[in-house]
Amino acid sequence: MGSRASSLLREEEIEEIKRETGFSHSQITRLYSRFSSLDKGENGHLTRDDFQRIPELAINPLGDRIINAFFADGEDQVNFRGFMRTLAHFLPVEEGTRNASPREALNSRDSKLRFAFSLYDLDKDDKISREELLQVLRMMVGVNISDEQLGSIADRTIQEADQDGDHAISFSEFQKVLEKVDVEQKMSIRFLH
Repeated sequence: MGSRASSLLREEEIEEIKRETGFSHSQITRLYSRFSSLDKGENGHLTRDDFQRIPELAINPLGDRIINAFFADGEDQVNFRGFMRTLAHFLPVEEGTRNASPREALNSRDSKLRFAFSLYDLDKDDKISREELLQVLRMMVGVNISDEQLGSIADRTIQEADQDGDHAISFSEFQKVLEKVDVEQKMSIRFLH
C-alpha cells in the first residue's frame, strides 16, 4: 500500500482491530488517516477539543453526548483502538451475520441499543429518569418547544415504556420499546471500503 497510515499502524494491530471491530483493512487505514488528521497534538490520542473541531459534531445538538461516548469514565483522551471500538457501534450489520455471535459484535443490535441507551442515561445508573429524558430532549429541540410540552413528551414516553412502575426506563424497557425498530440500520454509517 505504501500509505502513511498503514506504515504507522503495524499489520498485527490492523488484524486485531479487524477482528475486534469488523472493519476492513482499507477502512481501518482510512480511519487511521482521519484519526491522525484530528490529532492536532500528534501524540497518538484525541481529546474532546479535537472532536469539537469536527463541524458535524459542533452543530449536532447531541454532539457533546456523542463526544463523551468516545471517552471512558474519568478519561480525557482516547487512543486509536478506543476510537475504532466506538465507531464500530455504527458499522452496518452485514446481511447473513445478523445473528452470528451477537454478544461479541460491537455493531450487534444489543450493542447498538446499549450505546443509544447510554446517550440518555446521563448519570449512568442504568435507568433513564424523567430529568435525563428532559435534558436530552432539550438538547435535541432547543427552544423550539416549551418546557411544558417537553414535560408532557417525557411523561408520556416514560408512561408508555415503564413496565415496573419505577417512573424510569430501564435498559430492558428501552429494548422492548425499540423491538420493532430496525436499529441495525438506523444506527449505521456507511464507511467506505
